[in-house]
Formats: sequence, structure tokens, C-alpha cells
Amino acid sequence: MPGILSELLAGSTSGALTDPLSPKPAQFPAKAKRVIFIFSNGGVSQMDTFDPKPELMKADGKMMGVGGGLSNQQRVLLKPGWEFRPGGKCGTMVSDLFPHLRECMDDICVIRSLKGEDNEHYNATLGMHTGSFFFSRPSIGSWVSYGLGTMNANLPSFVALAPQMPYAGTQIFNNDFLPAYHQGVRVVGGKEPIANLDRRSQQRGLQELELQFADVLNNRHLATRAHDTDLAARIRSFETAFHMQTDAADAFDLAKETDATLQLYNVKRGNNDSFGWQCLVARRLAERGVRFIEIVDGSSSKNWDQHGDMAEHAIHAKNIDQPIAGLLRDLKSRGMLEDTLVVWTTEFGRTPGVDGTKGRGHHSACFCSWLAGGGVKGGITYGATDEIASTVVENKVHVHDFHATILHLLGIEHEKLTFRHGGRDYRLTDVFGNVVHEVLT
Repeated sequence: MPGILSELLAGSTSGALTDPLSPKPAQFPAKAKRVIFIFSNGGVSQMDTFDPKPELMKADGKMMGVGGGLSNQQRVLLKPGWEFRPGGKCGTMVSDLFPHLRECMDDICVIRSLKGEDNEHYNATLGMHTGSFFFSRPSIGSWVSYGLGTMNANLPSFVALAPQMPYAGTQIFNNDFLPAYHQGVRVVGGKEPIANLDRRSQQRGLQELELQFADVLNNRHLATRAHDTDLAARIRSFETAFHMQTDAADAFDLAKETDATLQLYNVKRGNNDSFGWQCLVARRLAERGVRFIEIVDGSSSKNWDQHGDMAEHAIHAKNIDQPIAGLLRDLKSRGMLEDTLVVWTTEFGRTPGVDGTKGRGHHSACFCSWLAGGGVKGGITYGATDEIASTVVENKVHVHDFHATILHLLGIEHEKLTFRHGGRDYRLTDVFGNVVHEVLT
């Protein structure tokens, strides 16, 4: 056997193939090098968070037709549950749900005029992640990986920090028809953030020899099947997984972080399963060259979907407010916010009227998201809704426009980021979408 192995290794073609995840140049000069995409699952209420509506306060309990794709249903209006106050020097109004984020508004652009296409959680979550509300398509992280590659060959280009799965499940980080090496790697936290990453044997050199042997055989096989992207992806995954045993383990190890940094994110030393841990690990992955990092807030069973009692929004807001504010402050202090685009969004908003007992219903006609860093104008708001946050009345931003703007900040022309599948060219923004230039520096 040693003689056969030596012969195979001597004729190895390993390294002869181009790394499919090697860094690719942007199509034009980019402001952002990477994205941290924070997704709050369940539908966050716009009028209770980032879109103040004093008239809705006055109209509490009144019956009114609620438009915006809801067939002008008559509903009893429900006033916002929290006071709004100005934040930062810019004075952007933010509710008391987010006291820490309110202090960061000078770096944040709030878009108050987002619009989706569906009022069901699965479809809306799918749309926000893939640009397709009804069919499985590659996620935005996979598209970014496909367009730009990774900046660290020892780590994945796309990581999803997702202890629990939201609506739409694994589709939020799925590559779909893109080559499989663009799929997001899921991190769950806890004692083993990535399953099966630890070495099976501590014997020096044994794993390296095994993988080198497998690499030789795999590449010989691939050489006769040059267009087999699944095979190429499996080979690439072995290489990435091997290097991740050291690089990823280091990224998830917070032991060297100072007490002040842990406090900034509201993380207790030794904790590795909180939302604050997710945010701090996101910063560590970003500074190590991961191109796209998603942070998932909430699961398909425990999230922001408050039909019964809007007061529960306070529980979810408290969980994420300080960690996200800490992330923004930490990035800024390290000089990383300039080229890191931070995105916060949800799948849709809530109805102005009561749904259930003391809650609000699903509302895709208008909702809020925000952007920070990476070439975005801080301290501004964009777009407007009517007096009860029922429908967009100024500067509508469709989900496709939102995606086009994110890609633009990365130096990607959204109409040219395409992949041919099933006889046609697909893209993240489907067949329309416009960059919102007004929010860019």
C-alpha cells in the first residue's frame, strides 16, 4: 500500500484546478467589501419601531379601512405601544424598544418604505433572501459569494449564524442552482458551533495524509468530468473543512476578547449561544475575510409574529438591541464600518389595525429596514408611509430595489450578476429593480 500511495501522490494534480472561491474583482469601485445581514424573523412592526405615527396614536380604537393590498379591510386601529424619541445628532425618531440602537442613528439609514409581495411568512422570508417569493432560488449570500468569492481561502465565503431555523428554513442560505460551494455554512453556537469539524484522530499527520490521498483520487476523477460542479464542490468542501479546523475554531473562540468588548455585546464570558455571541462572532468572521455573514434572530416558532399581544415585541427587542448597537460601535472603532455593510431587515411589517386580541397582522405593503456603513449615508431616513403606516406614499423601495442597492454597494451591477440555468439567465433581482442612489454616499 505505501508504494501505491507514494506513486499516486507523486502524480497528484492537486492545485492544478482554479479555486472557484478565489477573490473576484468588483465590476466597479465598491464601498463595501463584506456584508453582515441581520434578519429578524416573524415580521417586525414598523409603527412600533422606526416609523413614528402620531396620528395613529390619536386614532386608537377607531374603525378605518386599511389598504395596502388588504382589500381595504375595516379594522379597529391600534396605537403604537412605545414612545418615539430622537436619536443621535441627526434626530432620527426611534421607539423606546431600541434605546441602544437609537444612540447609533448617526450611522444608520432607515428605509421606511420597503414593500414585499406576500403576506405569508414562508413566501416573504423566501423573497427577502432570494428575490423570489414563490419558487426556490439562490440566497443573496450565495449570489454575493458567486459574484465576489472569498477573501480567506481557509473560511467559507458565506456563513449563516442560525441557531434556530426561521420560516423558509435552509433556503435562506441555500445555493439552489448555483455551484454548491456557494452554499452558506450554518453555525449553531453551543459547544460545537459547526457539526463534525473537530479532528477524529490526534495522531500527527494522519488526517493530512488521508485527505491528500482523497484529494489525488478526487482530482483525477474530476479531470475527466470538468463540468461536474457538484463533484468540484465536494472537493472544495474537504479543503475548506480541513483549514476551518483551525481558522474557524479561532473565530468562534472569544477567550481573548476583553471584558469591555463582551460587555459591549452583552455577552457573559463563557457564553456561546446568545444573540450577542452571534453578533460578536459575526465581527470576528468579518475581520477574517468572510464575505457574507447572516445573523438569524428568532425561529419559526418563537419570533416577532405578535398576533396575540404586541407587548411581546419588547422581549425580542431587548434581546437584540444592545448586541446590534455593540456590533456597530465595535466595527466603527476598528475602522471596519467604512467597508462593512450592515443590513437589518425583517420579512414584512404589521397592520395598523388589531389582529387577534391585542396584536397586529401581517403586512407586506410597507415595512422598515435599515442600512449602515459600507457607503451608506448615515443619519437619514428614506421613504414615507401614510399617517397610519398602511401603505407607501413616497419613494417606494421594493425588495428587488433593496437587493440591487446592496449589490451596488459591493461593486456589483445587479443586472449583470446572472447565472444560466434551465435555458435562461437568472439573477437575484428577477426582471426588475433599481439602485436607491439617494441613500448612498
